[in-house]
Amino acid sequence: MTAIAMAEQERRQTVTVLFIDIVGFTSLVDDLDCAVVRALQRDYFGIVSGVVRAGGGVVEKYVGDAVMAVFGTGSAGFGAEAAASAVRVGLSVQEALRGQLLAGRFSVRTRVGLATGDVIVDLEAAHDGGQAMISGSVVSTAARLQAFAPHDTVVVCPQTRAAAGDLIAFQELPPVRVPGKPRALDLYRALEPHRARTATRHLYAVPAAA
Repeated sequence: MTAIAMAEQERRQTVTVLFIDIVGFTSLVDDLDCAVVRALQRDYFGIVSGVVRAGGGVVEKYVGDAVMAVFGTGSAGFGAEAAASAVRVGLSVQEALRGQLLAGRFSVRTRVGLATGDVIVDLEAAHDGGQAMISGSVVSTAARLQAFAPHDTVVVCPQTRAAAGDLIAFQELPPVRVPGKPRALDLYRALEPHRARTATRHLYAVPAAA
């Protein structure tokens, strides 16, 4: 691919990255038949991806029990609503999973981490399922925050909190030290969308598990 073609296909922009995974997934599936694991993943990925897409995000990849999604790559660009949508999706996914029995018998808990920053976006990948659509350190930051999130919570970095503005209520948490980062990371827990306090609990239409 020529440099001109790459420049047309890729661009630099700010996005919010969401990571979600299942608490205790390794021990949960350790003794399960692979067909059961696949059924569990199918139900889980179906719920998560449905909420992500309804909220304007793009699923970038599925890895084991983790889902990575990106917000702010659309034609409207990045802004407060894109960051707030990412937070709402995190909260909505957890609400959608609450009470669900994946593969007909497994109830799961999740952790969600969100980070905001500059990336290089592959526009072609953004329209093709998302695999490898973005590159930047914000990806690893979101993954690290997810790993340190308390069970059944959505945690965000300071940049995500600032980008969402007053659209979301947050609670400050103690800073955390994570491998590969020279300084402790400030952490905020997402509580609720300010504009939805009197609305129904589900923020987006959620598909039922298969």
